[in-house]
Amino acid sequence: MVASAYLGDRFHIRGPILIFNSLIALIGLPIMGFAASSGARYFGVFLVTAGTNANIPTALAYQANNVRGQWKRALCSALFVGFGGMGGISGGTIFRAQDRPRYIPGISAAIACNCLVIIFVLGLSGYFLRANRLADKGKKIIEGSEGFRYTL
Repeated sequence: MVASAYLGDRFHIRGPILIFNSLIALIGLPIMGFAASSGARYFGVFLVTAGTNANIPTALAYQANNVRGQWKRALCSALFVGFGGMGGISGGTIFRAQDRPRYIPGISAAIACNCLVIIFVLGLSGYFLRANRLADKGKKIIEGSEGFRYTL
């Protein structure tokens, strides 16, 4: 998490870090869910925890850096945190007791969500990159401010 924050601030990027952390979680999820030995499964837990927990502040920063205006940013941050809480609630219905010990529906849902993070970040970053290039050429004003540029 600290490395993600340091690299994101140093190089002014968030999207590639979100993708990297999601890939770490995607590596850990099948290990956690399907490995035969308990030691390997614990290793998978550490990978999932590292990738997922590092993505929470990184995604919040990605959102906050790309929204201009105090009230708009506050609303977006509140919605972001609220939807994160709803994810915790849905986890109780996805990881069901009758699916133990493998929890295949829950592991599959977590894999799908991490894949969606990668797809959304790639799409948004492509849009942001295009908008920044148009703004650099003077063909577009982003968020009503000539000097504003999206953080990729």
